[in-house]
Amino acid sequence: MLGLEMVVLLGIALVVCGALANRYPIAPAILLVLAGVLIGFVPHLRHSHLPPEIILVVFLPALLYWESLTTSLREIRNNLRVVVLTSTVLVLATAAAVAVTAHALGLAWGPAWVLGAALAPTDATAVGVLARNLPRRTVTTLRAESLINDGTALVLYGLAVGVTVGEEQLTGWHVSWLLVVSYGGGVLAGALVGLLSWQIRRRMDDPMLEGIAMLVTPFAAFLAAEAIEASGVLAVVACGLFMSQVAPRITGAATRHLVGPFWSLSTTVLSSSLFVLVGLEAQSAFRGLSSTTLQRALLDTLVVAVVVIGVRWLWTYTTPYVIRVLDRRPIQRERRVSARQRTVSATAGFRGAVSLAAILAVPRTVESGAPFPDRDLIVLIASGVIILTLLQALVLPSVVRFARLPQDTSVAEEIHLAEVFTLDAAIESLDDTAAALGVGEPVTERVRHELGKQRRLLDAAGSDDDPLVLHHGEYTSLTLALLARRRDALVQLRDERRIDDIVLRQVQARLDIEEVRFSRATPPE
Repeated sequence: MLGLEMVVLLGIALVVCGALANRYPIAPAILLVLAGVLIGFVPHLRHSHLPPEIILVVFLPALLYWESLTTSLREIRNNLRVVVLTSTVLVLATAAAVAVTAHALGLAWGPAWVLGAALAPTDATAVGVLARNLPRRTVTTLRAESLINDGTALVLYGLAVGVTVGEEQLTGWHVSWLLVVSYGGGVLAGALVGLLSWQIRRRMDDPMLEGIAMLVTPFAAFLAAEAIEASGVLAVVACGLFMSQVAPRITGAATRHLVGPFWSLSTTVLSSSLFVLVGLEAQSAFRGLSSTTLQRALLDTLVVAVVVIGVRWLWTYTTPYVIRVLDRRPIQRERRVSARQRTVSATAGFRGAVSLAAILAVPRTVESGAPFPDRDLIVLIASGVIILTLLQALVLPSVVRFARLPQDTSVAEEIHLAEVFTLDAAIESLDDTAAALGVGEPVTERVRHELGKQRRLLDAAGSDDDPLVLHHGEYTSLTLALLARRRDALVQLRDERRIDDIVLRQVQARLDIEEVRFSRATPPE
């Protein structure tokens, strides 16, 4: 029953923290971490821990796949150099800085590098949740960095753990080979699984089966990469980016209507649960500390957190100037941002799921059977650093105001372009399409009138005083009100036992589709 109690308590925590975040200007992640800390005080639940392999094999593939599907590949290409540098060189620099600091604080080199590798990567889930309202370029760069840097960090982590327990030999050739296998094998495995998923899904016409195929895809990519000892994280990301390009051509409206809400809900639950687990593990790490005093551990945690955050700030305010010296092309100058604007990227270096899973997966003994040196301390430090980096979300709104980011209207402009272009394409092909289908003139003219009305609304977008816009707003409001009345009448029929519950659900589903359509029918601003 302990597992069920934990699930119920976790669900209550997600609902309560979400409601508080909607009412007060506090990032939901901070409240969820606090909820995890509080859950750790319950004696009956404090020993409930999620195995780290569950985070790596279940949570991460699903979360990273959805992040990859919803990330702009165009923006990744436009910022490829920044993404590559931050996901490789910055990860190595952060890991090295943390390792040197930890060694200076008294840890042996092996555990110090384990800690550094675990804390080096930023977290895609945390970035997506905490920075979603930033301009598209900033968010995409942060998300792309956090999607790719896990591969580099996990290679370093595996090597550090292997050397510490006595299973690996540290040589330049061996490290280079591990990086090649991790990146090359991960991308290849992800691409192959993506191709296979594409070929299977394009032959499906059942939305439920296609949804199941989509659900299996990220886990298949992860396991395929792990089978060849490559990066499962990079495999999932590569597969997700590939499917984001081909899925619009093979996925029907019914499938999108089915899987979109499912993935949105499930990934929200998974990511929120991870923040609760961070708080729970942090509380547990404080209680389980035995190798040093609590005061010394807290000081070490604070020092390491300063190093992790400081390295990112140092990187943010040095590498752009080096790039400016080396690359003087006009296109590069156009993409420059001010020093104020870079404060946002420097502040958004959140740590999360990968760091938590990695540090919890540290073995308890080495090859000789002796305890893994200072395991309890590195778990506590890592948990504390994750929380401290997440606390940066409290100041992120102030940093955004300080940065004076230019208003990003590109998304709205491209939405308007897409709607106008697709509508014009439909209007141009109306006569030929009607003739091919054998549709009569009255129906054709009716459709022409509706398409023309939508086109005029798009032309009048932003003009709140335009008669057509006012008329359309009144029409939409009246239609929604009548749909509510129809829904009440439908429930009345069910209550009077004149129709069955099955009939109610089927008719209600049709009314819901109409309501969603009219709710989204307002012209873009």
